[in-house]
Amino acid sequence: MKEYNDPTSPQTSRSLNVLCVRLVFCLYAEDAGVFERGQFHDYLKSFAVKDARRALLDLFQVLNRPKEERDPYLDDRLAAFPYVNGGLFADADVEIPRLNKKILDVLLRDASENFDWSGISPTIFGSVFESALNPETRRAGGMHYTSVENIRKVVEPLFLEALNDELSEILSAPAKSASDKKARNARLAEFRRKLASFTFFDPACGSGNFLTETYISLRRLENEALRAISNDQKSLLNVADVVQVSIGQFYGIEINGFAVAVAQTALWIAESQMLRETEDVLQVELDFLPLKRYANVVEGNALRLDWRELAPSDGFSFIIGNPPFVGYSNQSEPQKADILSVYVDERGKPYKTAGKIDYVAGWYFKAAELMRAERERGVATRTAFVSTNSITQGEQVAAVWKPLRDRFNVEIEFARRTFRWDSESSDKAHVHCVIVGFKASLSPEVLNWGGGKMETPKSNPAPKRIFDGDRVEIVQNINAYLLDGPNVLVESRNKSLCDVPPMVYGNKPVDGGALIIEAADYDEFIRLEPSAKKYIKNLLGAAEFINGKKRYCLWLVGIAPSELRKMPLAMERVARCRAIREASVDAGARKLASRPTEFRDVNNPDAYLIVPRHSSENRRYIPFGFLSSETIASDAVLIIPDATLYHFGVMTSSVHMAWTRAVCGRLKSDYRYSATVVYNNFPWPTPTDAQRAEIERTAREILDARALYPESSLADLYDELVMPQELRDAHRCNDAAVERAFGFPKGAPEPFVVAELMKRYSELSAGK
Repeated sequence: MKEYNDPTSPQTSRSLNVLCVRLVFCLYAEDAGVFERGQFHDYLKSFAVKDARRALLDLFQVLNRPKEERDPYLDDRLAAFPYVNGGLFADADVEIPRLNKKILDVLLRDASENFDWSGISPTIFGSVFESALNPETRRAGGMHYTSVENIRKVVEPLFLEALNDELSEILSAPAKSASDKKARNARLAEFRRKLASFTFFDPACGSGNFLTETYISLRRLENEALRAISNDQKSLLNVADVVQVSIGQFYGIEINGFAVAVAQTALWIAESQMLRETEDVLQVELDFLPLKRYANVVEGNALRLDWRELAPSDGFSFIIGNPPFVGYSNQSEPQKADILSVYVDERGKPYKTAGKIDYVAGWYFKAAELMRAERERGVATRTAFVSTNSITQGEQVAAVWKPLRDRFNVEIEFARRTFRWDSESSDKAHVHCVIVGFKASLSPEVLNWGGGKMETPKSNPAPKRIFDGDRVEIVQNINAYLLDGPNVLVESRNKSLCDVPPMVYGNKPVDGGALIIEAADYDEFIRLEPSAKKYIKNLLGAAEFINGKKRYCLWLVGIAPSELRKMPLAMERVARCRAIREASVDAGARKLASRPTEFRDVNNPDAYLIVPRHSSENRRYIPFGFLSSETIASDAVLIIPDATLYHFGVMTSSVHMAWTRAVCGRLKSDYRYSATVVYNNFPWPTPTDAQRAEIERTAREILDARALYPESSLADLYDELVMPQELRDAHRCNDAAVERAFGFPKGAPEPFVVAELMKRYSELSAGK
């Protein structure tokens, strides 16, 4: 950048982007046989350093001009280059800076002499693009680039598996007689026309990895069909028009201009490579140049553009991609405005919950909107997106999916449950994702979401599948939680559906750490100020509770001012708390400065059940437990002040754990328990007195089994590899007792349990 006169200008950035993709194309072209071998290298090397800039300017002009329109007196070195076209070299306003010896040496030696571009995967350009952006830019845009392996997790179940199966079925048909061969070749010709009829749209295409990999996959199918036809009778092929699948079938939107240029170039390189494969199949020579100009990949904000204006007249066949991942709390103001402009009802008003959904949901809404409009004119578009798993967990599920069902009757056709999504970049971004394949129908197949009468989805000729790791489930229906069950949406509620004690947050300090005493500081604090000991209590959050860690706090609720003033260390911490609150940007925190001796919350019941808000997904049971007023619960946990052994027994059961896994939010893939979604919506059983007594007994046995190992933390005890047998047996007995109270079969599979619980939730919520 420093070689440019104005390195910070947008025009400079754009020029550098275009220059990079032009150079990459030339390097590829000379290695892949599009140019003469080494032609670009030898041309550039023939100039002195001071003349290299002019040499590139002249070359780019020549590459953009048909030979018959060129200056007949051109230098022979330039005249030998073919006409490229396609618009790649058309922009004469691209600024090229002076090249120094170091830049020229890198271009000639490292990029040309020491690297063979001919076999490069077009998807590698995703990594090139990603490395050109700093981590902050990637995070702000929610950009995560994609490996071929993960792209295929999207496109195979959406369309590619069916096409592979269709071609295999055609090729396996008997072809002994001439009439058999004629019939098979007719089917192969029809198959090729089918491939050429599809259109693909990636509305967040980045550097084009989804588009290029899909193009390559279709062309390989076409080449297999061509191989079969050629083996029968080569004369059946019109070599001049032998390739029917075209990069013109591929459309995209991308907000970053450099990525748009990379995507276009990647498609051209993919086209060149696949043409070489076709030549090998048919043993013919085919012309790659001149490139075909196409403007199907455009620069813009996909949430602000009308996708229908980009579509061909017969619409898109498939919408695919990996839209940006930005949680609602991390969205910029423009991104929040984008979502509010998209997630609107029939009157054009934003849904109330639109401000609390992931950015990726905007692409779901626009895809559903487009698919529904296309269905009305007879076009059956289908979509599959990669997404953060947040949109299938917790309170976002209802916020994201209810409008999609109400407005567009969205139906999920296949899904891949949470997995880690890796890019091909060396600086890999690990995010926990799901894949959702869906369509929008004209006639509702499932009428009720979120409560009331439940209806079973009508049978679908294409089996619905849920992918979970290496397992594949064939299911009747896939709901928004990516479960085989009824289409229920569990919405946030402030009070429980059932007659159980309320669950509340623990105590949020809002003190900047001033009132908290870490374990390492406790002994010294007591030594210097022994009179403060009676005002120090244990402080437990989720990490301390589960891992057996010690932490303390000054609990000065109700202390007499005269007594507090006798404790200078405590006074110093109170003063620090007030100063921190007064300096806060948060108005609520500043208001708390008037009572600096206390946490924001002062919940300290005599006894309570503690529920960690976050815990590992690797545990079969989330550890809950009872505590007394000697321990202060922080806001990292939830508490139930009036809970009994019965409540503990039901909550620690496999039934409640199944419900939690189905509807809770996630932090990456760990459980994020909430009162408003998980606890308040849980459909509790209605046990007999004997069943209640049995659950209380088995709950006590769980606590007794824990007590046998006083030196072990809950993290130790609930590690599936080392869980003590006594504790495991106690949980099994408790599970069975709770299952009986629900009327479930002993050891009922989790999908069955979740489906039954959702039915009961639907019945309970109908009248609330």
